[in-house]
Amino acid sequence: MGQELTQVNAVVEARRNTFKKPKADPVRLLVYDILTEVNRRDGYSNLLLPRALDSSAFDQRDKAFATELLYGTLRMQGRHDYVLAQVSDRPWSEVDTGIVDVTRLGLQQIFEMRVPMHAAVSETVELARKVLGESKASFVNALLRKVSAQSLEEWLAPVALINDEVSRLAITYSHPEWIVSAYFDLLRDFEEVRSLLEANNSPAKPTFVTWPGRSEISEFHEWGAIQTPYSPYGFRADVVPSALEAVRHRRAGVQDEGSQLVASIFAQAAADKSSWLDLCAGPGGKAALLASIAGLGDHRFVANEISQIRADLVKQVVGSHEVWVGDARDIATRGEGFDAILADLPCTGMGALRRRPEVRWRRSLSDLRELGVLQREISDAAISILNVGGVFGYATCSPHLAETSIAVADILKKHPELEQIDIQPFMPLGLKGGVRDKSMALWTHRHNTDAMFLALFRKIS
Repeated sequence: MGQELTQVNAVVEARRNTFKKPKADPVRLLVYDILTEVNRRDGYSNLLLPRALDSSAFDQRDKAFATELLYGTLRMQGRHDYVLAQVSDRPWSEVDTGIVDVTRLGLQQIFEMRVPMHAAVSETVELARKVLGESKASFVNALLRKVSAQSLEEWLAPVALINDEVSRLAITYSHPEWIVSAYFDLLRDFEEVRSLLEANNSPAKPTFVTWPGRSEISEFHEWGAIQTPYSPYGFRADVVPSALEAVRHRRAGVQDEGSQLVASIFAQAAADKSSWLDLCAGPGGKAALLASIAGLGDHRFVANEISQIRADLVKQVVGSHEVWVGDARDIATRGEGFDAILADLPCTGMGALRRRPEVRWRRSLSDLRELGVLQREISDAAISILNVGGVFGYATCSPHLAETSIAVADILKKHPELEQIDIQPFMPLGLKGGVRDKSMALWTHRHNTDAMFLALFRKIS
């Protein structure tokens, strides 16, 4: 009788332990919450994560882990889904979205990070217990156990049997097929496309920008600052941006070198023009640099932004220069003309996928068509208020033909009063392979920048 009672007590204790309160790791829990916000409610990882980490009590090691886990999962979730679909007993497209996102985090740790296998599985299951409940956590556990039984190479072995090169690259490098196809249309070489996809999946360290008249690179030498190879205003340093006093006090900023080149080349082309307009100022990166350059000369500078919230951000970085709030398409209602106008247009963002990994899953060919209409309308509005002899800069953070070369051809066809300015004389020395059809066309894998595009026009009548 005593032995039977002992066995019963052991069973009770085992069940009690099985259903104990889940102990989800706080770092993974935070990452899951942000991943859900990004994937399910169109949040932006580059805005949500820094804000969350700044308000957390995590140490630098935990912050680095959270950063790697979130951005890595967003980049590779297409490939994770390919593997998970092979082990799921139901169509992966029909699986609960919470299960999908939790298991994606699990696979990122299993295949892409230095997390021991048992920890990757157990911690992900604990997270699932916390955010999804016991029943769904059991399914997550079953999926991860099956996945962990083979290496990533073994799971991807069937990909080699796919005949279509675009499909193979899309799965292997976790990009939508339409983006891979668009890259090939431009590069015409699958090996170079492969290099670009690899570059998109490589985390980008922050690039800093000095704003002339407010800061200069020499003051950052104590942080190991190394000047960027192409932009005279940029530097790289292995330091958290918030650690720099100049960044905290808005004397310098964080800006990709490609974006710096758009602003600095435009400023060179407009050097003899008295009034400059940044028509789509956004959060103010290019506006801050342009305003600083304008402040060194006798230029009037105006920044325009459609969103009041974003316009307020622009005001914080352009000093005493004017900031307008309004739809760029209605800019003519202001009744003013300008000698130089830069339009950094809303686009697919295909050129910034290493820094904005979720964009690759958010955009589609239908977006491309809708954005094309908007880009033409904003360009028309800019040209309508450009003074004769003035310079118009058409910029996108996309290499897609429809948003670059085709758009330039359409502008020239519709506006015979314009001529295209050859951008080559304004390009930095040593920058090779960055010009296409008289326009700047940067590539992430060639230049270690976002794939920025800039075409310059002159109004001749």
